[in-house]
Amino acid sequence: MTDILLTHSYFLRLDSKEYRAMMPYPPLGTLYAAAVLRERGYSVALFDSMLAGGTSDFESALSTHRPRLVAIYDDDFNYLSKMCLGKMRGAAFTMIEIARSHGCHVVVHGSDPSDHAVAFLQRGANEVILGEGEMTLREVADWRLRGTGDRAAIRGLTFFEDSGLRVTPRRDPVEDLDQLPFPARDLVDMNAYRRLWRKRHGYHSVNVVTTRGCPFHCNWCAKPIYGQAYHARTPRNVYQEMELLRREVRADHVWFCDDIFGLKPGWIQEFADEVERGGTIIPFKCQARVDLLLKGDTIRQLARAGCANVWVGAESGSQKILDAMEKGTTVDQIVAAARRLREEGVRVGFFLQFGYPGETRQDIEMTLEMVRRCRPDDIGVSVSYPLPGTGFYERVRQQMGEKRNWTDSEDLAMMFQGTYSPDFYRVLHRLAHKRLRAWQAKDIATTMIREQRWIPRAGLRRLLAGGYHFLTLPFVERQLQAMEGKGG
Repeated sequence: MTDILLTHSYFLRLDSKEYRAMMPYPPLGTLYAAAVLRERGYSVALFDSMLAGGTSDFESALSTHRPRLVAIYDDDFNYLSKMCLGKMRGAAFTMIEIARSHGCHVVVHGSDPSDHAVAFLQRGANEVILGEGEMTLREVADWRLRGTGDRAAIRGLTFFEDSGLRVTPRRDPVEDLDQLPFPARDLVDMNAYRRLWRKRHGYHSVNVVTTRGCPFHCNWCAKPIYGQAYHARTPRNVYQEMELLRREVRADHVWFCDDIFGLKPGWIQEFADEVERGGTIIPFKCQARVDLLLKGDTIRQLARAGCANVWVGAESGSQKILDAMEKGTTVDQIVAAARRLREEGVRVGFFLQFGYPGETRQDIEMTLEMVRRCRPDDIGVSVSYPLPGTGFYERVRQQMGEKRNWTDSEDLAMMFQGTYSPDFYRVLHRLAHKRLRAWQAKDIATTMIREQRWIPRAGLRRLLAGGYHFLTLPFVERQLQAMEGKGG
């Protein structure tokens, strides 16, 4: 018998877009919670939904481990969990019901449960953790399994009692992140992840987080777990984890899944110094803000630390839209950051967001023109997605119908009265990608002709793929124009 079985509600097989991409990462937040519980002396097991076949596999795990407590603890560092996808909520409800049918006490944590706690309690969860979860879960385990403490005195918790819904005061987040143990990756089948990554991509990428939270105020960004708090691990602590990953997990690559990497002044330089001293350089990708990248020699220090790819929240090529989002960045900064990253040999990706209230066709073309000018190596295209707790959500709340969450990550439904229809934005999604690939192919062909040389195999593949997109681009352009002519 196991004290606690941890799991999470993100099933890769339920998200067709991400399943096709096949870039799975272990549930980092769940593994942090497991490590904290182990330090407390509890026996812990994990049912990793990421690679599971479905919720029926969860029932088998319950029979195997016979836990006294089940924690459905979603990964706070997975942006897909933050999106509160409908299929994953359904999976969580099913797992709650299965666990309760086995006589288990069930506690739930994550962005979606924080926003819709009553719904999860009504489906059978005994408690929902609000905010940062490890310490709250540890106290729930102490109360439930060891009979110590008082549930009503545990901060960051909500549950039903005889008098109705009880919500305890919010818990302050952990400030010294170095005190937390490293994630309990031994609970995960890392060999399975390695095989999938190397078969599809030729290398094995592992996720790491160096910070928690974000202090900026983009009015569409939901922060149900950490709010405006922001805390960082020390560069030395992060480097020690990277050494461990190289030695024990055989990581070829790291994804730093922070909302913003290296926000604290001087952090990136200190990290680069640690990497240089230790000699363990693992190529990594991260997410950053363009205004912060342009400060001092930040980009050069990133490259020195081993950064191979930076994704920035470009969002729009229209300054009007960036200002409406309260993004705090400019189009000129986006262009400058992309150029300087390229100069340092760092690949750049743009997150783009269409459909924000007030966006016109001209604004859309300004965004596409920004992509043409900057030639990012990749783009991620989405439409504005209202989530509870944001200013954007409150602005469009009265326009929203019954559908308030995407079913999966390629849903792209407009859940408020946008300028155009959801189908328009789905075609625009295709158009943006095709234009970028066609432009990239043109650049490769131009280089071949100018330098009178052949290109590496990877470049040839990109050229051939871009040629396909170049040929099909006119069809998609006409399709978008026809939809626009019909009112979107």
